[in-house]
Amino acid sequence: MKKLECPDPLVNDRFLNRFSQTVGKVLLTYAEVVKADFGHWVESQETACILMNNIQQCRVQLEKVYESMGGDQSLKEDTKVVMHDLQQMLNDAIDVMAEKYSVALKPPVVNKVIEVNKLLHQISSNSKANIESEADLILRPLMDHFETSLSVYADICEKTVLKRILKELWKITMYTFEKQIVLPPVSDPSALFLNLSIPSNATAKLTSVSQTLLSNVSSQLPNNKLLQEMSKETSSMTLKNLNQRHCQIMDIALDAIKSYFHAGGSGLKNNYLEKSPEFLSLQHALSLYTQSTDTLIKNFVNTQKSQDKPAVEDSVGELSIQVDLFRHPSHGEHKVTVSILSANNLKWVTNGTFRPFVEVYIVGPLLADKKRKFATKSKTGVWSPTFNETVTFMLGAGSEPESYELHMCAKDYCFGRADRLIGLTVLQLRDLTASTDTLGLGTSGACACWCALGRRLQLDESGWTILRILSQRPSDEVAREFVRLKSEARGNDDSGSSASGVTATSAPSTLRRSK
Repeated sequence: MKKLECPDPLVNDRFLNRFSQTVGKVLLTYAEVVKADFGHWVESQETACILMNNIQQCRVQLEKVYESMGGDQSLKEDTKVVMHDLQQMLNDAIDVMAEKYSVALKPPVVNKVIEVNKLLHQISSNSKANIESEADLILRPLMDHFETSLSVYADICEKTVLKRILKELWKITMYTFEKQIVLPPVSDPSALFLNLSIPSNATAKLTSVSQTLLSNVSSQLPNNKLLQEMSKETSSMTLKNLNQRHCQIMDIALDAIKSYFHAGGSGLKNNYLEKSPEFLSLQHALSLYTQSTDTLIKNFVNTQKSQDKPAVEDSVGELSIQVDLFRHPSHGEHKVTVSILSANNLKWVTNGTFRPFVEVYIVGPLLADKKRKFATKSKTGVWSPTFNETVTFMLGAGSEPESYELHMCAKDYCFGRADRLIGLTVLQLRDLTASTDTLGLGTSGACACWCALGRRLQLDESGWTILRILSQRPSDEVAREFVRLKSEARGNDDSGSSASGVTATSAPSTLRRSK
């Protein structure tokens, strides 16, 4: 086109625009072919890196062509847009290929992080050694792997491609640290209870409780068949929980890994490292270990807004209640009055005498020294019993009602052994305050409603994380009670008989008042 020496600048601009479109079609077609075939080469380190290098070289050569065409100085805007978009699409192609290549990066990182985890848990909570030296010790397997692998990548990858691989490696490392060390999956849900001290009057078998939680977790998480198989293999193991010293070591270890990836400015930018979702998620998970029980419970109430979903989808009965929320005008303390009126259509089959009763718990922060639970009198042989009993709970001073919820469950009283769960549900006080705000009542109000009972509660990953951490506080009565309440579930085959299978069992109630 230069040799044509076109005298008309408008015609020359059209030539350049058409040329940019032709270049775009060729390079994008090449990139699509490479991306489509790239999956076959992710296990071949050298070939995969060559293919990513080739796309990067396309970007370099494209930049040279752009400058030869006149660059930012003389090219028309529409041509510049075409070239810039093409450059960005090639950049995106490298990102896609690097993400696919992360499949090959992950297995060795996971293996090394497992070694890090083993070394971490060999450190005693009362160790007198220097924390920095302990952090260096546990990171040695992982850092040795990084040194070996990254030196190879530095030799065979272009700098831009190397940074893409570093980004994928960073994300894999942070994610694996969270899932393998800080919050490993609960392969055996009974392990949640191994740290909890069971009161002397709670004679229920621990295995039944673990079966209950297993039923609950299996319905929440994918691959429940695999989960149950893992449970059988690890039933004798305890969860490796982090103590305060472990958390301190982890903080120092993360700083060391971040400095390694930053490499004094020649690696990844600190801004990217600190704001990556995987790093923020890991930091949040670590921070949960240092939060108080009240803070964790408040967080649970604020995030778990669909606990009653199983009750709506598969009801096993209903409770009729009336709730009155009152805020004292002078000192601002909140009082919650709950009237348990009746139950309706309790779906329960038993060979013995059916004696249903209802338990109500107030759940939220700052309740350690306050009344938190109440149980009605039991009724005999009635599947739609009337109770007409009332209880008043006082909320923690300085806390808003939105941080509290009522946890209600119907049970079958069994003399001399554990009571059986019929169904349970949750009413969050935020729903009550939201309905009264429109009436100008502020945080005072009342409601009367029928609450469906479900076999279990629905929790998301955040909810299970909080339960996992609270289960590590056996001396904390509030935490112990909270874990039991939220993990309790009625098995799918539980109808009140003593037949084998998964059954929901709870500790005998010390609150129930027999009629």
